[in-house]
Amino acid sequence: MSTLDITAEQFNDTVNDNEIVLVDFWASWCGPCKAFAPTFAASAEKHPDVVHAKVDTEAEQALAAAADIRSIPTLMAFKKGKLVFNQAGALPPAALEDLVQKIKEFDIDAAMREQAAQGGAEEV
Repeated sequence: MSTLDITAEQFNDTVNDNEIVLVDFWASWCGPCKAFAPTFAASAEKHPDVVHAKVDTEAEQALAAAADIRSIPTLMAFKKGKLVFNQAGALPPAALEDLVQKIKEFDIDAAMREQAAQGGAEEV
């Protein structure tokens, strides 16, 4: 599967309607963003079961602000609609692969039950 360009209108549905979603916040003028793009695209091809979405922060400034994007590239990962990873900076291919594997293995349901049991009903 290739990467998917999404807008603010598509963001919530994309995150909530898919098991695992990686979101790359980027801009065309950003050198590290351009350098990370082939790594992100290769991951999308290797993991067709994971949605690899891209948000152009120039075109989607309100979404970038709502997501509290302070530097780019920023990579966010969601599992079952819950944010499980948020980090600025381009990841090398091996680190991105490791991240995808850890997200696939992560039991979000158990984490949510544990959080609820501890009285923390806040969103992750």
